[in-house]
Amino acid sequence: MGSDERLIRLGDVEICTESFGEAEHPPILLIAGNEASMDWWEDGFCERLADAGRYVVRYDSRDTGRSTRFPVGDPGYSGDALVHDAVGVLDGLGLSRAHIVGISSGGGIAQYLGVWNPDRVASLTLMSTTPASPEERHPHLPPPADTVQQLFAAPPPGPDWGDRESVIAYMVAMEHVFAGGAPVDPARLRQVVTRAMERGGDMASAANHWLVGGTPLGDRLGEITAPTLVLHGREDPLFLYQHAEALASEIPGARLHLVPGVGHQHPPPERWEEVVTAIAAHTDPGRER
Repeated sequence: MGSDERLIRLGDVEICTESFGEAEHPPILLIAGNEASMDWWEDGFCERLADAGRYVVRYDSRDTGRSTRFPVGDPGYSGDALVHDAVGVLDGLGLSRAHIVGISSGGGIAQYLGVWNPDRVASLTLMSTTPASPEERHPHLPPPADTVQQLFAAPPPGPDWGDRESVIAYMVAMEHVFAGGAPVDPARLRQVVTRAMERGGDMASAANHWLVGGTPLGDRLGEITAPTLVLHGREDPLFLYQHAEALASEIPGARLHLVPGVGHQHPPPERWEEVVTAIAAHTDPGRER
């Protein structure tokens, strides 16, 4: 089971963390995507990684969960701060380096870590993300599926963030869009959202993540030296699987693993065995690099 939550002070910000497994095991830092608290890395998923002999750390990025919140629509920080927060979590836990696992925009943060902080990165696992490099490097990458483009063009009204049922209904609707052709389990989403709201209150400020920009990474993905695994849902309608192929092509030695039956979402329990096995093999300290 996870340890007690711990707040790490990073300047004027507090970041809430939770760990699973034995501290002497190889550490894995899980980085969620936009608007997602640590709760989206579900307990069962973290426990399976811990059972594979890893020390697993998840955390609430700023503006989510129990970490510091900022005024809605006025975050007052840049995307670079989200990268520095990940390093600060490692510092706060006394970890000189870790295996970094990031999903969606968390996968973007992981790419920045691989370039900016190579000494802190034992390996990278990049999930459901796209190259953090100029679009002109991959001019033929497909756009999002029509359903996602329609959502972006005419987004529905947001929920009443203080009302759990309203938030659950909204999240289920969003999951249906971003799951692509993958199945959606409303009961599972209810559990995740309920936990997130019970821990951190309403989730309105998480939308600030969409408002921040950062320092362009440019053409530097080729500088990444950490062993890299690109894990991508085969049904992803936001970043179609060709984005994963492009990402793997930019990072020297990167390996690509497409996961069937998964869209742009945290892996559902039905795919935990496949995903955990892949991450465990990739982070095996005895594996040939």
